[in-house]
Amino acid sequence: MATRNFSAEERTKLKQLMSESISVITEVEVLTGGLNDTIAAIAEEMMIKPNLLKKAIKMAQKRDFDKAREDLDIIESILNSTSNLDNE
Repeated sequence: MATRNFSAEERTKLKQLMSESISVITEVEVLTGGLNDTIAAIAEEMMIKPNLLKKAIKMAQKRDFDKAREDLDIIESILNSTSNLDNE
């Protein structure tokens, strides 16, 4: 494996990138943990599965409700079409 020698300027840039990246990733982890705690608390209070709330939040953020509705319509059609499988 070849070893690369970085210039002083490159080392400075890499150190800054690593430091800032670690800070951002740590902050994201902390925020995600807080959000998950909030979702869990509200889900428990409203007797909703936390994953359903998370899915709703992601759909709202991505603004892909129409796509999700289309997918659910197809799933509903499949389930309706196959609901009598046990009776056949």
